[in-house]
Amino acid sequence: MSAAATVVAEGLGRTFAAPGGSVLRAVDGLSFTVQAGALTALVGPDGAGKSTLMRMMAGLLRPDAGRLHVLGVDVVADPQAVQDRISYMPQRFGLYEDLSVQENLDLYADLHGVPARLRNERFARLLAMTDLASFAARPAGKLSGGMKQKLGLACTLVRSPDLLLLDEPSVGVDPLSRRDLWSIVQQLVDDEQLSVIVSTAYMDEAQRCANVLVMSGGRLLAEGTPAALRERARGLTFDVAPPAGVVARELQARLIDAQGLIVDAVPKGGAVRFIRQPDAPADQLAALLDGAVAEARPEELEDAFMMLLRQHEAAPPGTRAEAGAGDARPVEDAPVIVVRDLVRRFGDFTAVASTSFDVRRGEIFGLLGPNGAGKTTTFRMLCGLLPASGGHLEVAGLNLRHARAQARARIGYVAQKFSLYGNLSVRENLEFFGGAYGLRGHALRTRVEAVLAQFHLDPAASSGELPGGYKQRLAMAAGLLHEPEILFLDEPTSGIDPLARREFWRTITALARRGVTVVVTTHFMEEAEYCDRIAIQDAGRMLALGTPQEVRRQGGEAARDMDSAFIAIVEQGRRERQAARGVTP
Repeated sequence: MSAAATVVAEGLGRTFAAPGGSVLRAVDGLSFTVQAGALTALVGPDGAGKSTLMRMMAGLLRPDAGRLHVLGVDVVADPQAVQDRISYMPQRFGLYEDLSVQENLDLYADLHGVPARLRNERFARLLAMTDLASFAARPAGKLSGGMKQKLGLACTLVRSPDLLLLDEPSVGVDPLSRRDLWSIVQQLVDDEQLSVIVSTAYMDEAQRCANVLVMSGGRLLAEGTPAALRERARGLTFDVAPPAGVVARELQARLIDAQGLIVDAVPKGGAVRFIRQPDAPADQLAALLDGAVAEARPEELEDAFMMLLRQHEAAPPGTRAEAGAGDARPVEDAPVIVVRDLVRRFGDFTAVASTSFDVRRGEIFGLLGPNGAGKTTTFRMLCGLLPASGGHLEVAGLNLRHARAQARARIGYVAQKFSLYGNLSVRENLEFFGGAYGLRGHALRTRVEAVLAQFHLDPAASSGELPGGYKQRLAMAAGLLHEPEILFLDEPTSGIDPLARREFWRTITALARRGVTVVVTTHFMEEAEYCDRIAIQDAGRMLALGTPQEVRRQGGEAARDMDSAFIAIVEQGRRERQAARGVTP
């Protein structure tokens, strides 16, 4: 084994018992080498085996085939020797929410046996690096999602490891917090030559890494530098502006349905970015574009990733066949959601302050903002789950101050966190929630079968054991059982891979075509491009409201895309609040 190798795997495998006596090969014959002192990304769709591989590298899960050496140590023979030299941050890091930031750091230092003489310097550096020094006395449960992730990373680093393993550290955090997290990780790599392996659903994060491993179905599809992987898509990537009167997501839907001609398509910057099949006939592609002119663009890592996944898809996406069915219904001018001067207070804290907007029937409306901005509070008031402290709120023609129960019967809701019953099967969950929505007998059976087929769900599967993406599919299916006229989606694609995100948005586009109003929160700024209009909140206040193009313009000349526009608008809003309080930034 090379002295410069941090991880060496040879024919690595791990199986689990599956329902019905079958065997699930979570990791299947992996062989690879990870070099020391570098940042390595592990990417792949849900169920690819990334977390299983991470847990084996951490010595928490025993391989049942092959060999695995970490830091020169055989993990099977001596897992404790590996654990003494690594730090591992799983997807659900165990913060103690009743303890303060400092008390969490103290606890993890005790658990890892960090000597008292080293703690003060280490803690001061971690608090400064994560920008948590001024919050040291705050209970962890009172932190925003992004701050919790930074505290989790700080607790993981209370000792100086030889290898840092991060399992999707930026899931559920906003672009500002993602930027901060990656700044911390990059600083560790640069200053300490720390070896870091990170699994991620964000291709822009993988792009930062020296090497990328692409997994699917437990197998290694490809590995190499981001530049080498991008070469797979050279000459196949284009931008096309939609024809007059056609919104970008409708053109994207048309392209993504053309499976023999198009590998992938996403709306971006008012246009549609697509990858053509290498052997796509030029005349058929021209007919598909219907006179629109495609312009070549530089290939990106996500292009290569999507090509690899499409080539290895076991089955066509579950929603594609039905998604384009039916005639499009135009967005109506009459609003189905009316918000005027909405306020929500929790004691002395104002979570939402004088927010106003309308949402029209058939519109996709995006509600964006950093962690702690008041999005979820606003969302819960719109759904009738939380009463407003002040203002006027009307949903489906009903005033929520007086008719919350009646309004809830006409809406669907998919929560930010998986909120179904993990000990029930997929079918049992759907039947339970269908009954809660008032469906009975033949109507219930018909709708359950319809959503099972639409979302490619196994009715006998245990809900609690589903991969994250399939849990989200099940939550979406449950929210759509009663065919609501308004659908609320609270970060529906958090933590799922780009392939699964495409299918979710294909379904959402189809619902909007049929006149369903969709209100969605998301931390993936690329998803804002699917929306008719978006609103950006921070500290409970509205900072921007308009079409994606209008919001990008508000972000200024430096706003190359929605991500940079979001950061520019939020940072400008914070500077203005500080100036109003007489605080120097």
